[in-house]
Amino acid sequence: MEGESLTVPCHYEPQYASYIKYWCRGKTREFCSSLARTDESHSVNPSEKKVRLFDDPVQQVFTVAMNNLREEDSGWYMCGVEIGGLWSADVVTYKNIKVIHGMTVENSRLSGEEGSSVTVECQYSERYRESEKKWCRSGDWSSCLLAGSEGSNDSSVYIKDDRSGSFTITFKKLQMRDTGWYWCSAGLQKMPVHVQVKPRPMTTAVSVTSQPQTVANPLPPKPITKESWSGHNFSHVLGSLLVCGSVILVGLAIVVRKWWKRHKDPVLRQLNGMNARRNEYSDVSCDLQNATVVFLNKDSQHVHMC
Repeated sequence: MEGESLTVPCHYEPQYASYIKYWCRGKTREFCSSLARTDESHSVNPSEKKVRLFDDPVQQVFTVAMNNLREEDSGWYMCGVEIGGLWSADVVTYKNIKVIHGMTVENSRLSGEEGSSVTVECQYSERYRESEKKWCRSGDWSSCLLAGSEGSNDSSVYIKDDRSGSFTITFKKLQMRDTGWYWCSAGLQKMPVHVQVKPRPMTTAVSVTSQPQTVANPLPPKPITKESWSGHNFSHVLGSLLVCGSVILVGLAIVVRKWWKRHKDPVLRQLNGMNARRNEYSDVSCDLQNATVVFLNKDSQHVHMC
């Protein structure tokens, strides 16, 4: 920016630490106007010089400082190491410097969370140091806020101009309605700035009772004694034995039934034979008091025999 200073670092290889360094204006060595050299006398006060050069052989870099820049200082410059000799070319590198007159903004697009704060820095050239500074919302002239040497306050925006080449605009607490385009001005110069406000993240509300609730201390667990363990264990064992016994009885009944079905036919044939022999002596009377009664399968027609 016009009226400000500029610093340019020029690096070189370690073998050139003791060589002469220079800074000149131009794009070719033959037509480059020398502005500063490490071997020139320092009779003039360095603070009064337009260009100053400082060499640091330890870090292998020499620094060029240009003060009080003007628009006419824009152009190509060269930092070089003088090698010397007819057949040896200097080691050089080129820099292009542009000094602007007017205004510029450090960051033309800003964003912040709702409730937070952001700051805009608008820089201006020297000739606008005494000019009126403004911050306006684009399309709304009634929203313009003026900045003075001591600054001015607003409900949500603070503007201050220290007249050193820039003035700042600070949004204290961003709101969603602050999103939009703005512009800062110095004299007739204007620069656009866009502000984006992001919504605050949602938080989960936690309800709190008005009165503290007391929680009674639970009774300590009853210690397990040998007697309680034995009674408890015995009841479980007895129940398990009953269940197992019932299962065994059902299983035995099923086995006996299958065995009976397999062997009942020969038994019936044997009984029928006995019945036939009894019938041969049917005239013999039976002694009912001493008789033996045999109950057969329900499918048999013989109920008893003497």
